[in-house]
Amino acid sequence: MTFEGILVVVILVGIVALFVSEKYPLDIVAMLGLGVLLVLGLVTLQEGLSGFSNPATLTVACMFVLGAGLQKTGATATVGRLMVRYSRNHYTALVVIMVTVTIMSAFVNNTAAVAVFIPLVTILADRRRISASKLLIPLSYASQFGGVCTLIGTSTNLLVSSISDQAGYGSFSMFEFSRMGLILFVAGVAYFLVFGRWLLPDRQRRELAATYQLGDYVTELRVRSNSPLVGKSVLESRLGEEHDITVLRVLDAGEEGWAPLRRVIRPDDVLLVHGSLPDLIRLRGTMGLRIDADFTLRDETLQTEDLRLVQALVSPGSALTGRTLKEVDFRNRYKALVLAMQRKGETFNDKLSSIKLDMGDALLIQAHETVIRDLRSSSDFIVLNEVPGSALRRKAPLVIGILLAVVGLAAFDVLPILVAALLGCVALVMTRVLRPEEVYHAINWQVIFLLAGVLPLGIAMHTSGAAGFMAEHAVGLVGDLGPVAVLAAIYLLAALMTETMSNAAAAVLLAPIAISTAEQIGVDPRPLLMAITFAASTGFSTPVGYQTNTMIYNPGGYRYTDFLRAGMPLNILFCILSVIFIPRLWAF
Repeated sequence: MTFEGILVVVILVGIVALFVSEKYPLDIVAMLGLGVLLVLGLVTLQEGLSGFSNPATLTVACMFVLGAGLQKTGATATVGRLMVRYSRNHYTALVVIMVTVTIMSAFVNNTAAVAVFIPLVTILADRRRISASKLLIPLSYASQFGGVCTLIGTSTNLLVSSISDQAGYGSFSMFEFSRMGLILFVAGVAYFLVFGRWLLPDRQRRELAATYQLGDYVTELRVRSNSPLVGKSVLESRLGEEHDITVLRVLDAGEEGWAPLRRVIRPDDVLLVHGSLPDLIRLRGTMGLRIDADFTLRDETLQTEDLRLVQALVSPGSALTGRTLKEVDFRNRYKALVLAMQRKGETFNDKLSSIKLDMGDALLIQAHETVIRDLRSSSDFIVLNEVPGSALRRKAPLVIGILLAVVGLAAFDVLPILVAALLGCVALVMTRVLRPEEVYHAINWQVIFLLAGVLPLGIAMHTSGAAGFMAEHAVGLVGDLGPVAVLAAIYLLAALMTETMSNAAAAVLLAPIAISTAEQIGVDPRPLLMAITFAASTGFSTPVGYQTNTMIYNPGGYRYTDFLRAGMPLNILFCILSVIFIPRLWAF
């Protein structure tokens, strides 16, 4: 291997290690890798910037916009309401959810589809008295089933298709994945219908205060007559700034409600406060307050006629991602108060303002009904147990027609998929479904910069000989066993990588190796590339293997082991089916 090849391998190992560590955002790691490649001259400036102009990258951006149009008009929510209506019991709910989401995710970004369906599924679970944990993992997995059924179902398909085309082996057609995708879909639904009752946990819903462990952080304090707080407003008391204590309500007073900042504190007032136990004990001694030892926190304590508690997830592409509540001035910006948060099963009740938010974080929010309606319509949140709103329901048929036109034009080779998708986005703006600023906001720029950053690394692997070197050693290990064994090895490697890092990055890094491997053993690389797309787009075994898994982690009350128990056998089943059917559908 050449010196340039060695450098590329070193950069590859470093990028993969940073991806797995999750220490830095994926797009930043990708841009770092691109910068190093350019500085060392391992790619030309044109090659380094080619990721931004790659048809796959631009098509992915367009699909985000088309999905936003569907979401704004309420087209996806309307389908979801029908799903709730026709789900009578656990088994019918399971089938209806998985069929509906699979069909939708074949044409709409699956994270957008899951974002719409999470609150609808939790409502369905409440109405049918089914544990949400029995339905949300199937929801996430079904969105992945749909993603592997069409070219536009997931960014991985578009990326591998683009790499195949650039290597001279042609791109993939719109429905080239569909036969294999349908096989996996049928197997996945049957898997949950037969084994779901044993593999999926049955987590009964508890009160929100108990779920978020608020009992040790919310209590009642009675104001003594000698308290220095008497005569001051809640705002003037500076309990928040100086003692990290938040006054939620003033009980037994004329102005009960959220954030009574200007309410003057009087003797014998009862303050419902949020804070850590050490802070509360310290406050009791210095401020003339008495803690109610018999106080028991219930959800209704934190609610009034118009003041409510809701759970809201930080949505994919949210402006809150990577920022703290303090940085976004959450309380004043959204007129709501965050009492606690959960991340991957861990609950946070203290020092919330200093925690950087991440996609999928669940926030326990106290707010007025009017504020909750605003939160529900915001693209920054997924409000649970709330039916998604729709601003332009009358235009839903128009948007569905535009999406069908995009798919049809590409499927019948009238226009390239990128051209059709661009025209679809323009049509959404021209018909005033989306404003220009909404178009830019709809695009998940983290994904776009991730794709643009890793694609040049794939080019460097090919031109430097690193991909050929890796392929040669891979052939030495399994090449003598035949192309089917090579396909199985490629599938397993892609499946393993997508559980620990971005699925798109895994596909981009493995595709050049798969092509070089096929060339060395003298077979068509198409079956190996298909193995990569199916393996990289179906990450079931961990909550971080795929974005949709992360999104349903907190609403389902899941633990890490729940994904291992439900997902690992399904990954093995899909691997077996892929090794059997891919060589039959795409001959070597």
